[in-house]
Amino acid sequence: MSPRLERDLLLAGERVVRVPTKLMTGCRDSARTYGKSDPIDALAVARAALREPDLPNAVLDGPERELRVLFDYRQTLVTQWTATISRLRWDLHALDPGIDPKPRSLSKSSRLKALLPIIQRFDGVDARLAARRVATCIELTEEINDLEREITTRVQEIAPALLALVGFGALNAAKVVAHTATATRFPSSAAFARYNGTAPLPVWSSNHQRHRPSRAGNRQLNSAIHIAAIVQIRLHPGAKALYERRISGGDGTMEALRIVKRRISDAVFQALTTPQSTVVRAAA
Repeated sequence: MSPRLERDLLLAGERVVRVPTKLMTGCRDSARTYGKSDPIDALAVARAALREPDLPNAVLDGPERELRVLFDYRQTLVTQWTATISRLRWDLHALDPGIDPKPRSLSKSSRLKALLPIIQRFDGVDARLAARRVATCIELTEEINDLEREITTRVQEIAPALLALVGFGALNAAKVVAHTATATRFPSSAAFARYNGTAPLPVWSSNHQRHRPSRAGNRQLNSAIHIAAIVQIRLHPGAKALYERRISGGDGTMEALRIVKRRISDAVFQALTTPQSTVVRAAA
């Protein structure tokens, strides 16, 4: 469905749900009509929506969408900056192998500007292109920093309780808010966990019940929760105790990490659905 059609339906008072592609595939494969066309896809979507009553509702565009646009644009600039920096380091090595900036030392505009007098000592195309890349990196660095400040301000306004959770800095919290797109559209924390891929999948073997991490769900959300889980296992006493308790109880490292991630998912859902005056401080 196009964003314009979805927005028009919502403005008209209609309820719109988000149907994952994998549900459409199952309905299409089980249909009596073979092939792929708009009518077949529409029927598959309708059948999937009727079969799964707890699908998340679509909502009108709001501050979460604007935050996602800003976050995605910053990620694009970071990718461009990384590629340019990598090429710049090769250019500097070609000019003089003795010019070898320390890793991550070129993340500040002041360090980049300090390279210009060094590059100007050389002549030729390599030196000219290196100077251009330095100018490009300076411009990208300043724009990335400006975007990060704006994103931080917006996250503080939209989800201050999320920032209180260990492992959720401004950018990681922005990713969660942007890809959640209003947590209230999920009926429960379990539905949110299924959406972000932290809900466990049962695996039976020789009448022994266990669970494994899910590979489904929104992978950007899952990545943000995974980063927070790694940080909490290192720094948060509750999460660290939970992880070590599960390991000592016989769980593998991935199973213990999955449990921590699910606890964090529940805490994130609580933070995003709790009034801003209430601050959540612990996840496990």
